[in-house]
Amino acid sequence: MKLQKVTKNATAGLRWYDDACGAALALELVGERWALLVMRELMFGPRRFGQIRAHLPGVSANVLTQRLEGLEAHGVLRRTTLAPPASVPVYELTPWGYEAEPILQTMGRWAARSPAHDPSLPLSPASTMLSLRTMLDMKRAATLCARIAFRFPDDAFVADLSDGELSIRRGETADADVTFSGGTTALVRVFYGKRAIAEEELTVAGDPEIAGRFIGLFALPPKVEGDTR
Repeated sequence: MKLQKVTKNATAGLRWYDDACGAALALELVGERWALLVMRELMFGPRRFGQIRAHLPGVSANVLTQRLEGLEAHGVLRRTTLAPPASVPVYELTPWGYEAEPILQTMGRWAARSPAHDPSLPLSPASTMLSLRTMLDMKRAATLCARIAFRFPDDAFVADLSDGELSIRRGETADADVTFSGGTTALVRVFYGKRAIAEEELTVAGDPEIAGRFIGLFALPPKVEGDTR
């Protein structure tokens, strides 16, 4: 098959590395500051502009608008309107945009090994859920089948664990085996720091055995040893 040269006008606005490597093009598409974090916030469904900004501390409205417009121009996300009665404008990833989740997971797992990684820093609810999907011990998870609910002050999720796979969706459920309620920082301290639930502002309802087994399925990767410079 004859290779065709793609002109720079086909993707106007890119700086272009003049490099055929797909990683180089990926950086052109999503390498701007905040772009990948915007995608992270949309990994569990549509979000309004204000909801996205609320979970990206430090981003200005102007910069967020630019990133949303850029990602939309590249086909990573799209603007749409929620169905009635909400009928509000939202941003959502395209099917191609959702394909980036493994990239975020790999980057997160790799960077978490750095001595510079500080797990005590804030995490958004979406980032916390993505972290659980990333750090799950799939081999140990194969022995547990459960539905887990997470209720944060401004968001809620339902996780289904089956056959070593953890699927997560935004929403509520009335039939969870266990429900964790509280802030993301408390949840992270319990799941990754293995602190006692009673020591954190976190409540757990449901089967205590399942809760304990579920918490035990998550751990941060070991830090890189020696000089990482």
